[in-house]
Amino acid sequence: MTPLIRANDYTVLDPPELGSWTPGLTVSVVVPAYNGHDKLDLVLAGLAVQSYPAGLMDVVVVDNGSSPPLRLPELRPRRTRLVVCDTPGRADARNAGLAAAEGEVVHWLDSDVVPDRHEVEAHMRWHHLAPYLVVTGYLRFTARTPPGPEAVAEAADLAELFEPAEPHEWLVDLVERTNGLTRAANRAFSLHVGGATSVSRRLLDDAGPMDEDLVLGQDTEMGYRLAQAGAVFVPEPRARGYHLGPSMRMRDKQLIDRVSHATIGDRVPQYRWLRTHPTRQWKVPYLEVVVEAAGYEDTRATVDAVLAGTVPDVSVLLVGPWDTLVPERRAPLKDPHLDLTLIHAHYAHEGRVRATPAETGRLAPFRLRLPAGWVPGEDTLARLLDLAVDGEHGLVEVLLAEGAGGVVAARLERRAAFARAALVAGRGDTLDDVVDDVYGSLWTDGETWGFVPASEAAPGKGRRAAYRARLETEAEVVRLTKEAERLRGQVAKWREESGRWRKSAVDLRREVGTLRREVAALKAGRLRAAIKKISARRARPPGADGEPVAPGTESP
Repeated sequence: MTPLIRANDYTVLDPPELGSWTPGLTVSVVVPAYNGHDKLDLVLAGLAVQSYPAGLMDVVVVDNGSSPPLRLPELRPRRTRLVVCDTPGRADARNAGLAAAEGEVVHWLDSDVVPDRHEVEAHMRWHHLAPYLVVTGYLRFTARTPPGPEAVAEAADLAELFEPAEPHEWLVDLVERTNGLTRAANRAFSLHVGGATSVSRRLLDDAGPMDEDLVLGQDTEMGYRLAQAGAVFVPEPRARGYHLGPSMRMRDKQLIDRVSHATIGDRVPQYRWLRTHPTRQWKVPYLEVVVEAAGYEDTRATVDAVLAGTVPDVSVLLVGPWDTLVPERRAPLKDPHLDLTLIHAHYAHEGRVRATPAETGRLAPFRLRLPAGWVPGEDTLARLLDLAVDGEHGLVEVLLAEGAGGVVAARLERRAAFARAALVAGRGDTLDDVVDDVYGSLWTDGETWGFVPASEAAPGKGRRAAYRARLETEAEVVRLTKEAERLRGQVAKWREESGRWRKSAVDLRREVGTLRREVAALKAGRLRAAIKKISARRARPPGADGEPVAPGTESP
């Protein structure tokens, strides 16, 4: 029986201790390489002495246009193959390796990451517990180079060769602040690091190969697609590898962020901070709304309200038998499919609306099934999304009406939750019940969230006022924040200047005191000198210094 993991809390699984179990799954280690022959020799030496059974492991080295071409060293795993991918690019090389891989698990490994001898086993003990896991090892970055491949193969612990080394700071920080990713279901996919990650082949088949159109960020984008396929992401500290030298991100973080953020936001809706524009559209929307085409007026009211809401990155899937439409030229008003024809014509040039015979979406993380004729308020969809995200619900059902005809409801579905449920559901299980087990579900009423029948909806003119007000409020908050920062800076400057003034005043008082003391000493010295001089004069006899003697004062 496939175990149930709620959200990303993989702690319900109990992996065996290293060396204390019997493996059974096969694994393909895919190593894309471009030049770096000496480093590749060290990586293959580390793979040659893995504790995982050699008969269950094969290695695919992808030469991505090296000059001179790569060659396989003598010290390597027994089942090692070399394939060539002439198209430059990490995604192309990995896809070439993926096409050649035969294992039930695919383990990405960079050609400059030397694995510890237990690295593959540490990954694989998790994959034996559940078929929908993505496991990432812990990388350390070292500037040390061992004397050769033999030293790597003979080392009982690679720390002897490569320490001191720096940890993968960003990854470690993400894991620590999310309690090992168990409290980060929406962001856990960021753990997918192509240099040291293993993935169930079934998940890869569901998610598809790496995106070769991306310049950077391919690992993150694939991690997002794996999450939508139902993956659980597991950090494994015992799967250790040493990266020879700093990573590209460590060398050029700002430049890499600039390049990857320019394109990754178009494909990964969960990175909300990259989607700050209030109206523009994206390749992968955050929300898909599925509306089954009905009467023209009801359908239009629902779709227009969705497009006018405060969730800008939204798309609408209009489901209907569109391939049966044959426009009536002679008597269009008597066309039996007139409403369908009008709906199709009305949204033919609206890029956010797609007429489709089936639900073929674009990997949006959330999907809302909304009956035609029901109109959401301006902030209804944004509030429902917040409810699902904050509560980590896999399904939110909204009661719209109830009567003799039954229950009318809208359904907000989390794609990852339904994909996970499909992976673990047993015979006879209903998908909604399994979604409740793996993520949780919730019933609420439509009136609370602003749903009204189309016949009761206010006219659309003037909508988005609340959104504009919110934008203005946010702009004012930004302005006030900047003003507060400016004032704090001014206060700090004043404090610095006042400190200098206080220091200057103290110095001045000291100088004045010194001058006063010097003046007082000078005055006292002059006074003493004058007194001494007068006293000396009085003490001398007349004529002693040649002065004339006044008449009548001569001696007898």
